[in-house]
Amino acid sequence: MKEEILAISLQQFLKYGIRKMTVQKLVAPLGISTKTVYKYFSNKEDLLKQCLNLHYGKLTAEFVLLKEMEENPVIALFKTWQRATQVDFGANHIFYHDLNYYFPKLQDDILEKQYKKYNNWFEEIITAGVSQGYLRKDIIPKVAIESIRVIYTAITRTPSYSKFKLAPATLIQNTIEVFLRGLCTDKGLKFIQQYYSTILE
Repeated sequence: MKEEILAISLQQFLKYGIRKMTVQKLVAPLGISTKTVYKYFSNKEDLLKQCLNLHYGKLTAEFVLLKEMEENPVIALFKTWQRATQVDFGANHIFYHDLNYYFPKLQDDILEKQYKKYNNWFEEIITAGVSQGYLRKDIIPKVAIESIRVIYTAITRTPSYSKFKLAPATLIQNTIEVFLRGLCTDKGLKFIQQYYSTILE
């Protein structure tokens, strides 16, 4: 039951935001009472915390799977950020507004734990990309990862880019993908071009 409550509550948070959602509204699709919810969670914030762990945990699992399935490290990097953007922009913008405004510490704590996993994962990919000749040898992986994170945060967590009224994919193409291309060797750039030519066919 706990897993069902988490899954449904996460869907509800992502769709309707956080502030206006009561525990009763969150679990309404399950047809259970709030008493049942409080058997597993101490309050709404505890439920939200565990929902966020589930949300970002799923994303991490997707990244791990992508790394295992995608042999080319450059394409793995591109696909990862494309997928992350799809997930973030698939949520109601009110969700992230509420999260940033009302629960910034909770978000920061959870993201900090996730970033440690992400950083290790991205560092492995960048190191592989350098050793295979797809990425430049003068790259400092930790600096590159932090730079991408700053750009991504600006896109998804601030109003900086909203004034352009662009689709998420277009935003990524004009920001993170431009940065990633700058990390590439000629060999890496050729693979990126091949990748785009196949998905545009």
